[in-house]
Amino acid sequence: MVQENSLGKILVICGPTASGKTALAVECAKLLGSEVVSADSMCVYKRCNIGTAKPSAEEMQGVKHHLIDVVEPTENFSVGEYRELALPIVRGIIENGKIPVICGGTGFYINSVLYNLSYGNSIADAAVRAKYENILNEFGKEKLHEMLEECDPESAKVLHVNDVKRVVRALEIYEVSGRKKSSYTDDLTPIFDYSSFSIDFEREELYERINLRVDQMLEAGLIDEVKGLLASGIKVSDQCMQGIGYKEVCEGLDKNLSVEEISESIKFNTRHYAKRQITFFKRDPRLVYLKKNDVKNLAQQIIDKIR
Repeated sequence: MVQENSLGKILVICGPTASGKTALAVECAKLLGSEVVSADSMCVYKRCNIGTAKPSAEEMQGVKHHLIDVVEPTENFSVGEYRELALPIVRGIIENGKIPVICGGTGFYINSVLYNLSYGNSIADAAVRAKYENILNEFGKEKLHEMLEECDPESAKVLHVNDVKRVVRALEIYEVSGRKKSSYTDDLTPIFDYSSFSIDFEREELYERINLRVDQMLEAGLIDEVKGLLASGIKVSDQCMQGIGYKEVCEGLDKNLSVEEISESIKFNTRHYAKRQITFFKRDPRLVYLKKNDVKNLAQQIIDKIR
């Protein structure tokens, strides 16, 4: 049973990076007379604009967007904190008689709103998290992953060594709560009625879109954006700098790599991240894949389906 279906429905536009989610979500929100709730773990950060592909005012087309630019670049931000901010917004939109449009590629953020994810609500401890971030900086991501294998091998099997943010979070959960992240049992009964859609691209076409987006980011000044953030006091170890694009630029600046080398590194890591996103979203039993089409036609297809 859906616990809050009497309040209304949620529309989810999800999928891998560079798959056209933002434009589709905006078109859907326009047709619904509604608002977009961002579910992107990097768009929450202020001043991180180019590397996050944060939608511009022009791209938003007058549609109200929530949970963009809500966190300072020096701050950490967890799934639980996202949920605390997102749920009141989603409920408020529903209570106003509208269908919220959740849009993003961070699956854990989306699921934290749709389901009761217990580990996302586990107590956070900034000092504990900082300890593991210091270990990361001194000994590397492989050491962090080895530590997780020792205390929570089940989670270590699921989390890739490069998924540093979630490895740190799993270690934090274990130290703060005394429980393994993998031991938390989540209620996978939706707390809202929802419909979920993603544009289905052939893998090679998606990779071409990713490569083009990276080229555009670099042309738009991604490297200068990172330099500016570092010059303002943002540390390479800060959570915002662990995002794809920012991390590779930091490494490139440190190692004096060429723009071409930085570009290839970002493209490679983004493609691998897109693979993981696709795998994650395939678990959603309600996800409907849409064939590539004009964004207005796709939006109308979605509205027809949910109505």
